[in-house]
Amino acid sequence: MITRMILAAALLLPFSAAAQYDSTYGSTYYRQKVTQFNEIPDTESGEIIFLGDSITDIAEWADLFKNCKIKNRGISGDMTAGILNRLSEVTRRKPSSIFLMIGINDLANGVPDSVIIGNYAKIMDRIRLESPAAKLYVQSILPTNDQFTEFARHQHKEAQIAAINQQLERMAVQRGCIYVNLHDALCDSEGKLSTDYTNDGLHLKGAGYLVWKNILQRKKYL
Repeated sequence: MITRMILAAALLLPFSAAAQYDSTYGSTYYRQKVTQFNEIPDTESGEIIFLGDSITDIAEWADLFKNCKIKNRGISGDMTAGILNRLSEVTRRKPSSIFLMIGINDLANGVPDSVIIGNYAKIMDRIRLESPAAKLYVQSILPTNDQFTEFARHQHKEAQIAAINQQLERMAVQRGCIYVNLHDALCDSEGKLSTDYTNDGLHLKGAGYLVWKNILQRKKYL
């Protein structure tokens, strides 16, 4: 009996360790989008790529900026590990600029800050290696608002978001990238994502994307 109990406990150990956090990114939608991106030919020079999760995916970037060279490489639900997995499709295009935002889904799935930062470092370094002429804009993780309940797992991460954004700013400077603080411009007086800009506590309404656009234009990044 004791031997069977020890064996059972040993068999459970790998699953317990893996269950500490969930870095799964390969949803059906993710795979659909990646296969679509891979089939799009490299036809334009000077492409501008917005790379990220659903917050990027939702936006109509080319229409918003009236620029047909802007390409949307956002995938709803994506995480830092997912970006690493599909990054070659972006870097092989040798874009002129890459606007990166990722990480809130990692936090929702319990991925440790150290893993998120480590994956960001790998993303930045690979872009620098594989597409050295591209200007890389590292955009802050945005605030959320727990007034809404639809995305409860993404809420109450304020301290982690602030800590990660601080490290991203430092890493961007060290690697010769540009850090873009979008977080503060979208906060309300309590430090939450303003209801002027969201209707679910996580994603942006049109007004939020206009704030984003205006920041990039005012700083002459686009």
